[in-house]
Amino acid sequence: MALVQWLDRNIEKLVIFICYSSMAGIVFVEVIRRFVFSQQAAWSTTIPIYLFLWITWVGASYNVRIRTHLKFDEIRVRLPYNIQFLLQVLDAVLWIVFGIIVVIYSTEQVHLARENFMIVQGTDNVLQWWFYVATPLAWVLLIIRVLQNLLEDIKLFIKGKPLPIQNAMTNISE
Repeated sequence: MALVQWLDRNIEKLVIFICYSSMAGIVFVEVIRRFVFSQQAAWSTTIPIYLFLWITWVGASYNVRIRTHLKFDEIRVRLPYNIQFLLQVLDAVLWIVFGIIVVIYSTEQVHLARENFMIVQGTDNVLQWWFYVATPLAWVLLIIRVLQNLLEDIKLFIKGKPLPIQNAMTNISE
């Protein structure tokens, strides 16, 4: 149970850290190899790009989790409490619908890459779908984060407590 709670709090940060460290390590080593030894791995320019897929989509999930994703809270904080809650619910519904669309179509892309044995450029046996699977997995995680936030919002609304809406203009939580 403690492991599950730790993963719930840290999975995005862990994946981002591993991918970013790997990217930075590959780029650093290959720049040294290129300029000092006049050598470079053929895959050293493609693998970091594919790792960026993981960083991007898992980072989006993390930002949904901490509620720093794109939204229009400057207007929302000035609305009545009931409308604020309805807009939070609408946000969740839109995120979930969009997420389902992304998961469906990106899963098709992963399947296509897997069935055609698409290889990462510059390698002999690194499959592209290993990187493409980041999109549907991260969006499933993002949908989970949306549902977690929605559950929190419902609990706050039932108790009549303030909703977690950020006013970026004044940088205060309303």
